[in-house]
Amino acid sequence: MIKIWSDRAIPDKYLPLLDGVAEERGVRAETPDESTDSFPGADGAVVSARIQYNGELFDQVPTLKVIARTGIGYDNINIPDATSRNIAVCHTPDGPTISTAELTIALLFSITRQIKQVEANMIEGGKQDYMYTYKGWELAGKTLGLVGLGRIGGHVSKIARGIGMKIIVFDPYITPDRAVELGVKSVPTLEDVLKSADIVSLHLPLSDDTRHTINTENIGLMKKGAYLLNCARGGLLEEKALLGALDSCHLAGAGIDVYEKEPPPTDHPYLNRLDIVATPHVAGVTDVSRDKLWTTAIKQVIQVCQGEKPAHLLNPEIWKD
Repeated sequence: MIKIWSDRAIPDKYLPLLDGVAEERGVRAETPDESTDSFPGADGAVVSARIQYNGELFDQVPTLKVIARTGIGYDNINIPDATSRNIAVCHTPDGPTISTAELTIALLFSITRQIKQVEANMIEGGKQDYMYTYKGWELAGKTLGLVGLGRIGGHVSKIARGIGMKIIVFDPYITPDRAVELGVKSVPTLEDVLKSADIVSLHLPLSDDTRHTINTENIGLMKKGAYLLNCARGGLLEEKALLGALDSCHLAGAGIDVYEKEPPPTDHPYLNRLDIVATPHVAGVTDVSRDKLWTTAIKQVIQVCQGEKPAHLLNPEIWKD
């Protein structure tokens, strides 16, 4: 029998996928140290972003053939370490696309209509003449700058165009045909996006090359009064740079779903600010996306364990047809 392990308890709804395949199933633990106790001996693993998967951990599980991430990001998995040990690494890139794009748009509306500020004003009470004091934006005609135009960025662009926004994009890997297909304007540098957009939204994977894409050196290039969105990875944004730009009133606000350290502490400086709408890394999680993530990850683990090539293999060089 095949042993499949998970660093989260696999919901009962998806256990039938394992019937007749796995004799053991992972049990959710409260800490990463405890959650790896039952890992040794596993043939496959279904994993989240909670733990760093690297050579040190892989060496404790010499039986491991495959690791499948329930999400599009895989920056917590050391692919070279896995490849050198002939471990297939898979992800589920289609699962969170729509849900992440929709939360990005939800944050876009929330920050530009200053929802938190006007709610706070109502709670405080007192007379407010909103006809003259309310500074909410109408987004039609505004320019949305996307940094990255993969699956999620592409879907964001479609929704934003539908509400009448102009879209500019910096992504050195997109083709002219892709830009035409989505009706966006591709610009040659990140600086072009920062200088021209009314709202900048990050849609990049996290790597050594993309860490702190937005930082203290370049955040000042953004328009005064602009907004920033990050529903991708916390490490793309230097947190002190954002806080400084907000404190100086250079930026008007931000919508943030991801953090450099997760989960963020309860005293994180993003929290309890009226100019930041913060959510706890839930962009990719909805009822529909959850089904796609669990189902796709589990099926790919089973495929590899049974000698079949999975659809979303990140290190195809290990596969011998």
